[in-house]
Amino acid sequence: MIFLKKTKIPQLLFSMLVLSSCGQNKTTATDTTQTVEDTLPKMKPLGAEPQVSQAYKNSVVGRINHFYNKNWPNNTMNGSFLVAKNGQILFEKYNGFANKNEGTKITPETPVQIASVSKVLTATAVLKLVNAGKIDLDQKVNTILKTFPYEECTIRMLLDHRTGMRNYAYFTDRDKSIWDRHNQLTNKDILNILATKDIGLESRTGTRFSYCNTNYAMLALIIEKITGLSYKEAMSEMIFKPLGMTHTYVFDDDKDRKKIVPSYKGNGVEIGFDYLDNVYGDKNVFSTARDLLKFDRARQSPDFLKPELLKQVYTGYSNERKGTKNYGLGIRMINWETGQNFYFHNGWWHGNTSSYITLMKEGVTIIALSNKMTRNTYAVRKLAPIFGDYPFNFKDEE
Repeated sequence: MIFLKKTKIPQLLFSMLVLSSCGQNKTTATDTTQTVEDTLPKMKPLGAEPQVSQAYKNSVVGRINHFYNKNWPNNTMNGSFLVAKNGQILFEKYNGFANKNEGTKITPETPVQIASVSKVLTATAVLKLVNAGKIDLDQKVNTILKTFPYEECTIRMLLDHRTGMRNYAYFTDRDKSIWDRHNQLTNKDILNILATKDIGLESRTGTRFSYCNTNYAMLALIIEKITGLSYKEAMSEMIFKPLGMTHTYVFDDDKDRKKIVPSYKGNGVEIGFDYLDNVYGDKNVFSTARDLLKFDRARQSPDFLKPELLKQVYTGYSNERKGTKNYGLGIRMINWETGQNFYFHNGWWHGNTSSYITLMKEGVTIIALSNKMTRNTYAVRKLAPIFGDYPFNFKDEE
């Protein structure tokens, strides 16, 4: 099978361990005797989900097409757009330039920077480690990253943005004594700065929600520490390869800078790299709409995560202020008093914008990715009421 080809022995052993859904005790990779086939995520076979009828397709495709033409008139999206139900694609469009200078067009196989939607994938890798008994959600971060300075911070708090830490993009930008912006910043550099530069907390740990990229830079280091692999390798072995995400990868500055799909301002001017482009976990996954569909269906498959763990993923943890907006473990959500729940994550980095929506009750996946700066990417949430009772008030948003 494809998973076995060109796989290094340490990676193979680790994958055998992590991909199992039934690991209970904290063991080392060499303790397992399971085969790779036994430990792959348990997903329904291709085509096993309920087939979408032609009548259903006819009832929704026209409305999706109307939204597309209104939101991106004359195919102005410059990106990828996909809507699927039960893993079956109802509507997809690809248009615009992957690289204007080279004249290459965006296709279904064109990976683009998904920005903060990467957080959903990073969180999933961490959750697979929890699922396998390698780490605990409420384990202190400094039991894994020994120099991490905030003693009360847990893995759960990193996942749900309740650590109180400051955003690395801000504390490295303003003071040369903390960081020289002529040098590329890495995840390990961030940890070292936190450990040695007396970077104060923005708020007391565990007291409030504050969305912060530093949390996910630290989660990437935890993945590396526990697996013994680089984040790039671990994500490939744990998520991308098993799920058949053949056009998805983590950006590697040494190998990928000249070949990646660049991003553009709204006026079409290319946006270059800066000193923050080597930090991963919070961003820097490149993927396609079809690959993210595979990922979404895997997340909803039986036994991919234990039911009690999956329930915690979709629980809101930012409840100190009354309202509908909330955040789970690597997923944003809107929780209405009617009991309806809307799960999603958006992203923005340079000119890349992304939106991932999973309508779990209806089995619908909505994905929009663009490498040309536009807020219209985020408007895809307006499609949700086509499929279910989602009481958005879009006039308020506008």
